[in-house]
Amino acid sequence: MRFMRIFSRNWLLIYASLYVFFLYAPVVLLPLFAFNASSIIAFPLTGFTTEWFSVLLETKALHRAVQNSLVVGLITAVISTILGTCAARAMIRFGFPFKRGIVGFIMLPLVLPEIIVAVALLVLLMQLGFPLSIWSVIGGHVLICVPFSVAILSSAFQGLDKNLEEASMDLGETGWGTFWRIIFPLILPGVISSLLITFTISLDEFIIAFFLTGTEVTLPVYIWSQLRFPAKLPSVMALGTILLAMSVLLLILGEWFRRRSAKRQGLDASSTRGFMQ
Repeated sequence: MRFMRIFSRNWLLIYASLYVFFLYAPVVLLPLFAFNASSIIAFPLTGFTTEWFSVLLETKALHRAVQNSLVVGLITAVISTILGTCAARAMIRFGFPFKRGIVGFIMLPLVLPEIIVAVALLVLLMQLGFPLSIWSVIGGHVLICVPFSVAILSSAFQGLDKNLEEASMDLGETGWGTFWRIIFPLILPGVISSLLITFTISLDEFIIAFFLTGTEVTLPVYIWSQLRFPAKLPSVMALGTILLAMSVLLLILGEWFRRRSAKRQGLDASSTRGFMQ
């Protein structure tokens, strides 16, 4: 009976703990086997080594895949954030016909299975005669990253006071000048958060890259190709450990900038005048 009372009071905490354990326990195995001296992925561990990380430094195909992923991720993050800024600005600031339908259409990739999006893009590109390359991967990644950028930046635009823009216009500033001198500094943490998160999504994305890549593969596609060779698994574990650390770091930075953006929306009038000078 006592156990039932404790469970009834703390069932949500127990459920959340079990869920987090089930979700992240496999991730803990990555660093364990990455530093394991044996080339066989199995328990018990045989010893500590950094050999598998040294192997990564000698693999030229991996270096090329990393370079491709960085190029795709950076270009995707910039384009997605620019489009997301424009869309979020229009959603929050203006009213226009079919607004809900257009917003729903922009956010649709969030609920569509990625394999459906990938196959549809592949068929479209083949029918239009476009070759598969890094740019086709960038186009696919922009499609799925824009909704995330819109979601982040819409919260940044939500708390902006319209009086700031009106005051700037009354003082003789143009619309473009108002955006760069008043609005953009206020939403800058949200922009940086969007850049970090969309870059992380693009860097980790596999399905669209698998369907749309040409001869220049991205890092997730390269990792998938190495899984066919058992001798490559320890180095893949080492690479996965590095990617895991980078992803966690970028997500933490993105969340920090998102919260900073929310705080900056409460700037007082004196800070606002400082931006306008």
